Amino acid sequence: MELLVEHSLDADPDFIWPLIVDFGNIEAWWPQGQAIDIERVDIDGEGIGMTRHIYNAGFSHAVSEQLLALDPEIYRWQLAIVGERPAGLVQYTATGQLHPSDDGSCGISYRGEFRTEPGREQEAETFLRGAYQMMFDGLQQAADRARASNDAASTQ
Repeated sequence: MELLVEHSLDADPDFIWPLIVDFGNIEAWWPQGQAIDIERVDIDGEGIGMTRHIYNAGFSHAVSEQLLALDPEIYRWQLAIVGERPAGLVQYTATGQLHPSDDGSCGISYRGEFRTEPGREQEAETFLRGAYQMMFDGLQQAADRARASNDAASTQ
């Protein structure tokens, strides 16, 4: 199965990209008080091939994501969920890409390719759509916080 979701961010891609590239530091921008709160993240390795083990409140095991690729020229990244997978997923890879706009904002596209246990397709899609929305929300909130901090600093 394939799931493609697109979203607009009121943020410069040059602000968002470093958040994505800092793969092990998802807590810096993940939104708090959402359906899935991060308790902690453990890291194995660094750079391409590294794995972040995300321990979420209410989940019995970590969601482990391995960074497969980064392409800064076109703001594209790819990851896979490895190990135990949530929501009936048996295989999952995702490709994200930022799309700069002339006004200093950007779009983001996120394409998940996955297989599920039989009969769990809808559960997996619902889970993934929710996770993607939280990612979009978190990135926008991080940009909004940075903008507010910059505005406050410029008025002092």
